Amino acid sequence: MEALSTNRAHGGTQGVYSHHSATTGTVMTFSVFVPDHAPGARLPVLWFLSGLTCTHANVTEKGEYRAACAQHGIIFIAPDTSPRGDDVADDGDYDFGKGAGFYVDATQEPWARHFQMRSYIEQELPALIAAEFPADLERQGITGHSMGGHGALTIALRNPDTFRSVSALAPIVSPMNCPWGERALGGYLGPDRAAWREYDACTLIEDGARLPALLIDQGEADNFLHEQLKPGLLALACRKAGIPATIRMQPGYDHSYYFISTFMAEHVAWHAERLKQ
Repeated sequence: MEALSTNRAHGGTQGVYSHHSATTGTVMTFSVFVPDHAPGARLPVLWFLSGLTCTHANVTEKGEYRAACAQHGIIFIAPDTSPRGDDVADDGDYDFGKGAGFYVDATQEPWARHFQMRSYIEQELPALIAAEFPADLERQGITGHSMGGHGALTIALRNPDTFRSVSALAPIVSPMNCPWGERALGGYLGPDRAAWREYDACTLIEDGARLPALLIDQGEADNFLHEQLKPGLLALACRKAGIPATIRMQPGYDHSYYFISTFMAEHVAWHAERLKQ
């Protein structure tokens, strides 16, 4: 692991790091904020998965999470959204290829060689975090935005013993039922829609996966709300499954980091309440 930068902020250290990933076969970059803490202490962890076109840098620079994480004593980790490099396949569109890994393990060529973001987030990066940072992986939460909200929901649903808390901001709740998701899942996984189900929060819930609770914030002025995000599908799935879900529609807010940063501190506090238990 190489430290690319470290900066003092809000009573903690904001760092950006890179390493060669055996999972993706590329150099991967991620950011970690570590609040000040007593020597030997292990701190709970909150993962943030970013959306289409983003890298670790978007939330690191615009997410406004550090003060809340310092207040609650939580490590904040922001991975990249896809593998990068000259030899990584891409098709030039914003919603598929580089910057659009969709947190899946691709099975179709040429994507399968590098696009293994599910395994990277679920296995490789947590092991590196545990080895290099004062992280208590018995107390993990996960959140994300848009494509990253989809990632947070599906990763938490598939790993109920790993994550104590999950939230999302304007998530893609059902990739099987929106243009972004249909293109990504079809391209990375092939035409068999049965293989897509483990990457769709609503179908995972239909198939028996459960969460202890859920917090969602969604802007009512989000221009992707009706075609791509469809929070009503998640509300229905949670209601049928008896999952306590707080889905808050926020008047006037769009899909941008102005929206994300507005509600970030509330999400950090919500996770902190569950991670301190």
